[in-house]
Amino acid sequence: MIDVELPPGPAADALARGFAACLSSVTEVPVTDLPLPEDDLAHALGAWRSWLAEHGSGLVPIADPVRFQWAGWWIAVVEGPAGPAGGRHVNGAEVAVLAFGTPPGVVLSPQAPALLGRATADLRIREAYAVASLDPVLHRQSAEADLHGTIEGLAVAPAAEAPMQLLEVAQARSGRGLDGDRYAAGAGTFTPRAGRRPGYDLTLIAAEVLDEMAAAGQTLDFAGTRRNVLTRGIDVNAFVGRRFRIGDVLCEGRRLCEPCVHLDRLSGPGILRPLIHRGGLRADVLTDGEIRLGESVHSA
Repeated sequence: MIDVELPPGPAADALARGFAACLSSVTEVPVTDLPLPEDDLAHALGAWRSWLAEHGSGLVPIADPVRFQWAGWWIAVVEGPAGPAGGRHVNGAEVAVLAFGTPPGVVLSPQAPALLGRATADLRIREAYAVASLDPVLHRQSAEADLHGTIEGLAVAPAAEAPMQLLEVAQARSGRGLDGDRYAAGAGTFTPRAGRRPGYDLTLIAAEVLDEMAAAGQTLDFAGTRRNVLTRGIDVNAFVGRRFRIGDVLCEGRRLCEPCVHLDRLSGPGILRPLIHRGGLRADVLTDGEIRLGESVHSA
């Protein structure tokens, strides 16, 4: 996503302009390149659907946005905060916001900046649309070069929302995770309630992401990420769909560990947006074994 300010225009079409700014941000197309009919939002949505279809994407109406859970981009029309908001007076009028994560939070709010970081569950949502690809084909990944890095941190939490405990040595269990961690015990916040599903054994995050955040003035320590393994010198995103080893323990990368408003609530406001697509990796543990600080992380 890119930062997009509210395009100038009359107050009467502020909602359509706010929606355009959110759509511009998620597609990373300058807002001036989007069709922006001088009309109400309903007419503008038709123009944007046609424009998105030309690029292989669409706007999918969300039937129950309050309970919507999807680790992707969606745009909601919500009731704005009363009174001044970030220097603008919205006085309860409808505004457009860009949401992301499961559970989702607001990552862009051009009309009412005060809504940034708010959980969508706390907002009065009038309507919402997912921005999605029209092509469901799953393309085969090409073979990647060998990857090598090191383990810089290990952590577990004994229960959901409990403080993370830093370790020097962790015991990995096949099909479960790390001894002493809430997900190995089946007691994590997002532990599947009906049987085991892939991707819940172990989480990793790259130390370089935290370094970049600190350089930008937004400090987040390893424990604050609530991930199990901190790596250095490797792109953990590249392990999605691939087997790799942490020390001698064989693992398989499943999907990105995207941030959510729950992490924002536990580790401080403003965490959700800078971790989008950089929040780490969810992996399965395939063999038992010990994991120690300083050991290697490498392609299997």
